[in-house]
Amino acid sequence: MTQPDYVPIGVADRVRPVERLPVPLAWKADRPADEANPVPARGRRFGWVGPDSGYGLKLAARFAERLQPADGESRDDATAGCFAVGSRRAALFGRAPVIYDMELAFTLCGYLGGAPAELVAFRVPLFRGASHHYEIQRDIADRVHEETLRMSPAEVRAKLDDWRNLIDTAAVAGSAPGESAPGESVPAGSAPGSDAP
Repeated sequence: MTQPDYVPIGVADRVRPVERLPVPLAWKADRPADEANPVPARGRRFGWVGPDSGYGLKLAARFAERLQPADGESRDDATAGCFAVGSRRAALFGRAPVIYDMELAFTLCGYLGGAPAELVAFRVPLFRGASHHYEIQRDIADRVHEETLRMSPAEVRAKLDDWRNLIDTAAVAGSAPGESAPGESVPAGSAPGSDAP
């Protein structure tokens, strides 16, 4: 409703003119930290970006009761390490994680049963501490070959006896002297501070 002319209006109540924003100038990525290449960097420990990866934690938790960890293994470590693998698979396809991503990860690592004894011996030290250390999760996810991630969970289950061709079992490059990578043992006498040659 309009205000009559004879009613006084305070300064704060007057209608103010609309402030028009200027048209923005042209912009280009020329600052030092701007990415010139739209394709993200790839390689060990860079991680894999995918939408809604956090949903994978909920999916991975659904497997907690079905897991068959070895003696001395933690269900939390198994869940964290397999979550990293499942999230990497989802990111590879450019989508959010689904239950089949987590099923592939748990099957590949032998937590759903039927794992060869050598795979269990390999994964026990590899997964130790994964629920507390991001670097261990990254190492686990980076060890899985891309061709393996493109398989279905049933295909991985069928090839589990040949697990060495599905996972990189080599030692991780870039460990500090005297420091072992996850899944790698330090020879006796070569720990930091020892006098071994």
